[in-house]
Amino acid sequence: MSSDYNPPQTPVTVIHADHEVLLVDKPAGLLSVPGKGEHLADCLIARVQEAYPEALLVHRLDRDTSGVMVFALTPHAQRHLGLQFEKRQTKKTYVARVYGEIAEKTGTVDLPLIVDWPNRPRQMVDHDNGKQAVTDWRVVRRGDGETRVRLCPKTGRSHQLRVHMLAIGHPILGDPFYATGEALNAPRLMLHAENLRFRHPDGGKGMSFTARCPF
Repeated sequence: MSSDYNPPQTPVTVIHADHEVLLVDKPAGLLSVPGKGEHLADCLIARVQEAYPEALLVHRLDRDTSGVMVFALTPHAQRHLGLQFEKRQTKKTYVARVYGEIAEKTGTVDLPLIVDWPNRPRQMVDHDNGKQAVTDWRVVRRGDGETRVRLCPKTGRSHQLRVHMLAIGHPILGDPFYATGEALNAPRLMLHAENLRFRHPDGGKGMSFTARCPF
């Protein structure tokens, strides 16, 4: 990542806070955690910790993705939530606008992924050495040469949704790594983490949190 990092200065929206967890709506263009170098120090967890010094990282969203992120407010909550993510017990739903009009209504992409080492942080499909990656998708609407889809990743690989949509011929609009030509004509990466479901660390009650899609 180069020095052209100019994160948005809009305040972070808190969706929910209690004694164990904090849910926020991450703006697009802001790193989840700091990168290497002082110019990449501004990030979501640093901003969150200004108000909640005890906040602990549980998972990440890509810099250019917006939407729901959960932070733990105790070490117990961090362990509890971390295990839920590791064991794929959380449910994540994303909204994306992709290039082209998808003919089918629903589908599943099951393509293993691995880092594309010469072109990091890009990922690529690798049937021999990749790790399993599965994404369910459903068309919300289509028209004007694009499709709005809901994406439900069953695994949590880096860039999974972005590579899977590219693999079926419909890259996410505005994707700086995977989109080309007309698909780049968007003000941002059109990918938003709309909903996150998990069990609360205190008592195990199922909870669901939503951040309204900004596009």
